[in-house]
Amino acid sequence: MALRSTSNTDGGSTPDRGDSGGPYGPDGVSTTHSDTSSGQQVHPVDELLPPVKLFSTGLQHVAAMYAGVVAPPLIVGAGVGLSPAELALLISASLFTAGLATLLQTLGVWKIGARMPFVNGVSFAGVAPMIAIAEEHGPKDALPVIFGAVIVAGLLCFLAAPYFCKLIRFFPPVVQGTVITLIGVSLLPVAVNWARGGSPTAPGFGSVRAIGLAAFTLAAVVLCNRLLRGFWQQLSLLIGLAVGTLVAFPLGLADFGAVGDAKIFSLPSPFHFGAPVFDAAAIISLCIVMVVSMTESTADMLALGQIVEREADERTLAAGLRADGLATAISPVFNGFAASAFAQNIGLVALTRIRSRFVVAAGGGILILLGLFPVLGSVVSLVPQPVLGGAGIVLFGTVAASGIRTLAEAGMESGSHTILVSVSLGVGIIPIAAPTFYDAFPEAVRTLMHSGISAGCVTAVLLNLLFHHVGVARRSPSGDTPGTTVPTATPS
Repeated sequence: MALRSTSNTDGGSTPDRGDSGGPYGPDGVSTTHSDTSSGQQVHPVDELLPPVKLFSTGLQHVAAMYAGVVAPPLIVGAGVGLSPAELALLISASLFTAGLATLLQTLGVWKIGARMPFVNGVSFAGVAPMIAIAEEHGPKDALPVIFGAVIVAGLLCFLAAPYFCKLIRFFPPVVQGTVITLIGVSLLPVAVNWARGGSPTAPGFGSVRAIGLAAFTLAAVVLCNRLLRGFWQQLSLLIGLAVGTLVAFPLGLADFGAVGDAKIFSLPSPFHFGAPVFDAAAIISLCIVMVVSMTESTADMLALGQIVEREADERTLAAGLRADGLATAISPVFNGFAASAFAQNIGLVALTRIRSRFVVAAGGGILILLGLFPVLGSVVSLVPQPVLGGAGIVLFGTVAASGIRTLAEAGMESGSHTILVSVSLGVGIIPIAAPTFYDAFPEAVRTLMHSGISAGCVTAVLLNLLFHHVGVARRSPSGDTPGTTVPTATPS
């Protein structure tokens, strides 16, 4: 079967999946993996690569996301006054739980896990509320309260997944393209900040050396893509990171100090910081964060489905959100935080064109090892922020380019499409251009609108409702809205 498009009134998407009704059968087992014995070809998402390629490309995913995984525990740990040893434990826990969440998402269990090359890690959306909880309860009691709220938020996500995923009909291609573009655009300032050094307190922040190193890494990645072929071309990002790190040493922008101080092996200690405490205000705060994370995860899964050419339908979204929820609920047991999608890895899938979910699963395994062997994590942490910044420009720009391609395929001839895209992009860029824009608003509004991705996503969905759902029958005798298409099935 192939996907085709015909007119429809709701601007939604009704993909044909043949007789299976989606990538899962009634028992929740994937039905999309082709049977080579019958002569059918395996979909690239389900392709198992050779061990060397599996490890190297999985390591590339870890390198792309490592800074994002360790940043939240660093900030929260500092906010609650942890000692260096306790802070190292919190970082190891975040790596370990990110690995578990990624394995759950890629390999799946029953109806849990999207079974796509979908990376999960610590959600940055919860950092500000967790710091607020720390200020309210004091450093000593903050982490148990935070962990209790995270557990409840994860259970909420797990139970709400089959209902939340039904919103897919409000994500036609024009909305998907807008959100995918915003994901890339929202992440580009992160890459720019990395290119300057990551933090104003970092040595040489914003210096010519730091920015020059980022530019060198960017050039290395681009040249590897241009000059190399086959497998080596697919490793262009990892090669660029390695070359940039080697150049950073004589420039004084990297050192081996972290490796010497790290423990070789450390088992996660359940509830190391105390049994969870369930505080109503903290739970409400983290549940709001979880709803925002669910919105972003939905958008990320839709974006990834476009890139790997396996559309994310309701069952895939529900399974992916269940994995988010279950991983989030389990993470505090091992001293971890809420798990959510990592959009930068979607850019890596688009850049390398390696769509195998087993590559990302290998990355999840590497994350678990980094959590169990802190000395390994310290080696990965040698990659300086400016090097990550140079590579990040390629990664995040690739995500934005994928969104633009989706918008082109959706068609921009319709005036309603033009308004939807322009307003949604504008609203999504507000918190990027002016991070303090919503500071005077209530906390629930700030939590939603401080993320350009969630702000733009909500705006796009509401405008799609306005133009393609509300009062459609009155505008067209046939019930069709000009310029709106929705996929239906046509045999090929």
